[in-house]
Amino acid sequence: MTPLETLQATLAGEHAAVHVLATLGGRVSASEDPATAARLREAYEAHRARRDDLRSRLADLGEQPVAPAAGYEVEDDTRDAGLLTAAARRTEERCAALYGQLVASSTGPTRRWAVEALSDSALRSLSLGGTPSAYPGLPELR
Repeated sequence: MTPLETLQATLAGEHAAVHVLATLGGRVSASEDPATAARLREAYEAHRARRDDLRSRLADLGEQPVAPAAGYEVEDDTRDAGLLTAAARRTEERCAALYGQLVASSTGPTRRWAVEALSDSALRSLSLGGTPSAYPGLPELR
């Protein structure tokens, strides 16, 4: 993929992450499980900010940012905090893989930004019960 295609693919992934995390956050009870609600809200806000940043980066390049899909499938139609956390972790792992691809295909400030986003997704995945990896975002090297 070209660097531009990778930016667009990463934006598409962030559109999905924002939708999924908003849906998961709406399913958790903030009064019954404030810690899970806070983690999901924090993840949602981080991905929304990254999505907006990616849109701006693409617009600054004179490109039309990819639009969000009409809908997304959200796993685990449940209100169980453990299952919601696991779904959020899988979302972070998918985003880390996208940022790993962006790191590989970019240079300069975009690469630095992608490394920060990859690190953030990897750390958030750990906070959601993920396992450490020497190469986060590269599941084939686990």
